[in-house]
Amino acid sequence: MPAALRFTGEDKDLTLDELEEFVKAARAADVPGDNPLRAVLSTSQKIKEIEVAVDVDRS
Repeated sequence: MPAALRFTGEDKDLTLDELEEFVKAARAADVPGDNPLRAVLSTSQKIKEIEVAVDVDRS
C-alpha cells in the first residue's frame, strides 16, 4: 500500500468531482479523518494536486 494518496487534476486544476474521488479513496484506505492534507495551488489559488498520508501523520 502506498504511504500517501495523491490526486491531480486532469485539466491542470482539480474539479469538485475529482476532489470527491480523492475523499472516497482516502476513506476506503481508512485514512483517519483528522489527518492533515497537503495541497499544491496554482497561481490563481486553484488546487492542482492534493495529498494525504495513509497512516497518521501529525507533522
